[in-house]
Amino acid sequence: MHAIALPIVLHGQRIACRVNAGVSLDDGSARGIHMSRLYLALEPLEQQELNPALLQQVLAQFLHSHQDLSQQAYLDIRGELLLQRPALVSPLTGWKAYPFSLRSRLDEQGLHVELQLEIGYSSTCPCSAALARQLIQEQFSREFAGKSLDHAAIEQWLGSSQGVLATPHSQRSTATVQVRLRRDCAELPLQVLIDAGEQALGTALQTAVKRADEQAFALANGQNLMFCEDAARRLHRMLLEQTQLSGFHLSVVHAESLHAHDAVAHSSWQWGRA
Repeated sequence: MHAIALPIVLHGQRIACRVNAGVSLDDGSARGIHMSRLYLALEPLEQQELNPALLQQVLAQFLHSHQDLSQQAYLDIRGELLLQRPALVSPLTGWKAYPFSLRSRLDEQGLHVELQLEIGYSSTCPCSAALARQLIQEQFSREFAGKSLDHAAIEQWLGSSQGVLATPHSQRSTATVQVRLRRDCAELPLQVLIDAGEQALGTALQTAVKRADEQAFALANGQNLMFCEDAARRLHRMLLEQTQLSGFHLSVVHAESLHAHDAVAHSSWQWGRA
């Protein structure tokens, strides 16, 4: 059964989700599964906080309702977690949506849980920043060649469009992180991974901002130059520190503002292992 509409409780909030539910049909003489039994077994997800124990409970009910028919049960959940985020400087706050999906399976080896999430951030190209600095230096040399350096004149020049005649290009970027949870993991570390990922990247997308926040964001981008490979390495190091994971795969996409194509990097740890 695919695309079942269901409200899920996650991190204390009720989230509108789409759920895929299924079991293996191991009895070759049976014509099909009992869909209504699977649908009714989803009810605990509406009332209780989503965690591995609840997933195992629901999947076990899938199998119990299909005794002698099925040996494996599946449950996939897709939704968006809403988190309230503060501005960088001002007291403003706003809501950000973080798309996620959760895949779980119960078989004779136990419970398997994989979690995927998306994190949006801004990335400024180091090469573009270097080229912009070179143009500014050349313009400075032309402007002040043969002149005595006057502090007030230089300050005025730096604040003019004539002085800063070039700016580096930056783009909205997306990191997609897939993790496999350890068998002893008691919670779904969705918000933990989001917070750690945004901290590692350093330039998370903002919500409500004032001028001071926008300036702080410009400063963060200027001091946080990165290619897509740099972003992938930062996230890789962050994920290695998460003790509740048994493997992960990540990809980052920098939607180029210079090129008509995207720049993409991937990284994995123990992802190919069962």
